[in-house]
Amino acid sequence: MRADPILLPTEAGLYCPEGDFHIDPLRPVARALITHGHSDHARPGHGAVLATRQTLDIMRLRMGPDFAGSTQVAAGEMRLGGVSVGFHPAGHVLGSSQIAVTSGDCRIVVSGDYTRQPNPTCAPFEAVPCDIFVTEATFGLPVFRFPEPATQVEKLLASMAEFLDRPHLIGAYALGKAQHVIALLRAAGYDAPIAIHGALKTLCDYYVQQGVDLGELVPATADEVSAQLVIAPPSAFASLWVQRFRDPVLGFASGWMTVRARARQRGVELPLVISDHVDWPMLTGTLTELGPSEVWVTHGTEDGVIRWCELAQIPARPLRLVGYEDEAEE
Repeated sequence: MRADPILLPTEAGLYCPEGDFHIDPLRPVARALITHGHSDHARPGHGAVLATRQTLDIMRLRMGPDFAGSTQVAAGEMRLGGVSVGFHPAGHVLGSSQIAVTSGDCRIVVSGDYTRQPNPTCAPFEAVPCDIFVTEATFGLPVFRFPEPATQVEKLLASMAEFLDRPHLIGAYALGKAQHVIALLRAAGYDAPIAIHGALKTLCDYYVQQGVDLGELVPATADEVSAQLVIAPPSAFASLWVQRFRDPVLGFASGWMTVRARARQRGVELPLVISDHVDWPMLTGTLTELGPSEVWVTHGTEDGVIRWCELAQIPARPLRLVGYEDEAEE
């Protein structure tokens, strides 16, 4: 392994000295490479941003047109200073990428957030051979073993059939998760109108523009919402908005619904274990498949992954980048 670092952790996040850029920086920097549009990875105020076209579009939609001094669309293998940079699909949300940084014969892949389960709303994860793999650990414990998403959609549809007179309100994060849940429902044959909270409209419209079929969506803004199924950001459940629904079934689509106590704490009657992250088998399976010389761990339960790597005789270390958090409503 090289003695001089290609990437190193700094107060602003991962920094590449040879290319003079940061990846998913925590604060404004001169040049930022962004893996995807979630707010714990994509922040405004950078001098220049390099990302996929879809991630740049999503950042504009969420932060406004002037979110950075300048922007550049990632296209193929690019040279930045003394390193080569490539963007590869992560399977997380629309436009999400892993960023591969290569200098000489050493390649580091920063995965951002990723999943190995098929997601009908974005390109699937691409396994990129590398010497160092930087993995998230949002669900980095053996307890997290996600079921097939189709089984969770069946669970939702069964509840709707059983409780025909009760509206079903499903909490889903505005970027990625809401569209994922809707697409899964359409794939299962549910073709009735789905009502969406106003906070979801802009991103749902963008997904449709990008060719993702979400079927008929109607606004959940009228005093009387006729649709039996309503998708909303979980934060809406703590507002007066939810009071317009009589005796609703409250659901939440998240990997965190694996933990029953967490569902009870949130008052969730219908927990749906649907995630856009890797669970424990997917995470460890990815490390086994890639076989990197070293693993760096961030975003979550780092110690569990570090211990697994020790047992697998893979050198590993936690990045402990202060300021990185999991999406609060994953």
